Amino acid sequence: MGLSKKDAKLVTDPLWDNNPITVQVLGICSALAITAQLNAAIVMGLSVIFVLSVGNVVISLIRNIIPSKIRIIVQLIVAAALVIVVDQVLKAFSYELSKQLSVFVGLIITNCIIMGRFEAFALGNTPWKSFLDGVGNGGGYALALIIVAFFRELLGSGTLLGFQVLGDPIKKTGLYALGYENNGFMLLAPMALITYGIVIWVQRSRNKSLIEE
Repeated sequence: MGLSKKDAKLVTDPLWDNNPITVQVLGICSALAITAQLNAAIVMGLSVIFVLSVGNVVISLIRNIIPSKIRIIVQLIVAAALVIVVDQVLKAFSYELSKQLSVFVGLIITNCIIMGRFEAFALGNTPWKSFLDGVGNGGGYALALIIVAFFRELLGSGTLLGFQVLGDPIKKTGLYALGYENNGFMLLAPMALITYGIVIWVQRSRNKSLIEE
């Protein structure tokens, strides 16, 4: 059974037209910090998709029994429990990458996107709709990270996922034989912000409704 048009929009809208990073400008701190390498961006994106989609479902399931005065605390506990699962899985199966992501995995707990969707959507919708909303917004976050990380790693290191794709800079093969040099500035945080700015510019130039807003 396929998704209804309304349910499909819960997944597709955050990917581009209402992207949590490039439109809502949420979760920007981790987005700036871990996009120097594509593999880190992919893992971070998948982690947020997992925490947000599963967390949304949990919050939706218990929404009618959460006392209003402690709902934020409950949301933090749910997010923290899921982040612990992510952190332990990373340490078990990809220890070097877990060290690279360092504190940023833990900061998923207080990510504006996570807490925002818990509060604004999961508390007022069914588990299925909440799951789709989590997948959509987590996917939008991941997509923005992957786009920026792709260009930062490619232009900054000449690699993608750690593999040389422009040639060998030491042996001067590929593009390096033509005089190409890696742009080390791409690996610094300011260039992440500039790259996001370019993505936002492209996005808004293609979507006039965003310019009007």
